[in-house]
Amino acid sequence: HVQLVESGGGSVQTGGSLRFSCEISGVASEKYCIAWFRQAPGKEREGLATIYPVDGSTRYADSAKSRFTISQDNGGRTIYLQMTALTPEDSATYYCASAAACSAGRYGGIWKVGLAGAESSHTWGQGTQVTVS
Repeated sequence: HVQLVESGGGSVQTGGSLRFSCEISGVASEKYCIAWFRQAPGKEREGLATIYPVDGSTRYADSAKSRFTISQDNGGRTIYLQMTALTPEDSATYYCASAAACSAGRYGGIWKVGLAGAESSHTWGQGTQVTVS
């Protein structure tokens, strides 16, 4: 079965940068979607970026496209999220998740990204926490 393990969280000062890694194992299909999400205390979970490792195609939420970069390595088995110009508003727990397909669309004028299909078909990592001060 699919397993995702995030790493790279921690504490950083305002204006700093961080890079998360998501190590993927157990994927049977060649085409799958990996998405990065975050959730801050008391706030809804927010999709940030998605990637199809099979062809490297990426999409970003409006909230992430200016400062975040999703990329891959190791034949698509490691997915990164590079974040720059961090502010305290970026403090949250960050998750990578997988599904057969990504989702994207405009809601209330804001471009959002995530995973397609039933939530029961999605696989989530354990999360990694970021504190920006």
